[in-house]
Amino acid sequence: MKLKALEQIRWEGYLRQDKSKGIRNKILVVYTVACSSHVAKEIVRQLNHSDVEVIGFEGCTDNAYAIRLLTSLIVHPNVGGILAIGLGCEYTQANRLAETAQKHGRLAEYFYIQESGGTADSIVKGIQLVNTMLEKLKYTPKVSMGFEDLVIGAECGGSDFTSGLAGNVVVGRFYDILEFCGGTPIFEEVVEMVGLVELLKTRAANQQARNELVYTYHKALEYCKSVHQYSVSPGNFAGGLSTIEEKSMGAVIKSGTKPIQGVLKVGMNPPKNGLWLLDSTPDPGDVQYGITNPNDNEGLMDLISCGSHLVFLVTGRGNVVGSAVAPVIKVTGNSETYQKLKGDMDFNAGLLLDGNIGAEELGFKLADYVLDICRGQLTKAESLGHAEYFIPYKNQDKTVTIRKECKF
Repeated sequence: MKLKALEQIRWEGYLRQDKSKGIRNKILVVYTVACSSHVAKEIVRQLNHSDVEVIGFEGCTDNAYAIRLLTSLIVHPNVGGILAIGLGCEYTQANRLAETAQKHGRLAEYFYIQESGGTADSIVKGIQLVNTMLEKLKYTPKVSMGFEDLVIGAECGGSDFTSGLAGNVVVGRFYDILEFCGGTPIFEEVVEMVGLVELLKTRAANQQARNELVYTYHKALEYCKSVHQYSVSPGNFAGGLSTIEEKSMGAVIKSGTKPIQGVLKVGMNPPKNGLWLLDSTPDPGDVQYGITNPNDNEGLMDLISCGSHLVFLVTGRGNVVGSAVAPVIKVTGNSETYQKLKGDMDFNAGLLLDGNIGAEELGFKLADYVLDICRGQLTKAESLGHAEYFIPYKNQDKTVTIRKECKF
């Protein structure tokens, strides 16, 4: 009965000209190189508006992954407009970003600091442009939305022994609910699936998905060997985890139980509804840029780049970050952490270990909280002004390319 009731629930979202539907109506001030970052950040600081956020790429040279990530964020369903700011001589051109945003029906402006009188004049100009867009966004059409419209991502950060016993378990139960309602869950962190390739095989929806999952798993394993590092930290050990295999078993549980439709790459929207795995691991190549998930915000950005309207960050030891573009719901399986960081934690899945409530009921309670966020309630991170972002250099293919060898 609860599942059927969730299928009928509706709320008002924001309709974009490209027919996508958002749960927020944001303006992004985007810098295209470190040299224009101060101007972009100062515009956002002086405006002090909850719907105006800054993102950007520091690099002056080309990187296909970073540009693809940046491009996917400016046309995200939660974004209604962008102001792109360049210095004027970098590789990533502000006018090209604005053109892309306009093609997807977003409000878009751009300028170059070299042609706008320098720092002070550029800040004044940017504030005027954003204020004009804010007025226009007041007239964004509304549209009915339901759980079937949602894309929701999930990753772990600061895991302890409770993450695999409670936090990820409850997210997994919610993912099953979301999939039943016709929505699209995405999970990631392939480097935290060490030892679980046979499990991934059994979860594949079809042969193509199986091939993608197996290749992606082995690629991630080779990558970890090449950098002499697995995704397990001193903090994980202090939190009661003993090995990467133990951490992996807990991490995969957040995917729930439904068939995995296939593998997504960063910036790739799911081609159909259902459960998907996001591969954010670098691909083999002549030049190796970056590492996988150098921090939690890079992982959140990757999930958001695939169209996630909001993202779960499951943390046993505690985390305080949010993200630009999409709300972050922080779930902890540790009741002690929830009490210590009550101002930052959104949902206490530790009640499962306390013996007060079952996993299924907590999954439905998480669905209720998601509904509140979709209807406009702010997450703890949003309320506190957290809007972190991270866009690094990385070598990654645009689509899943199964090679005979995946040596780094």
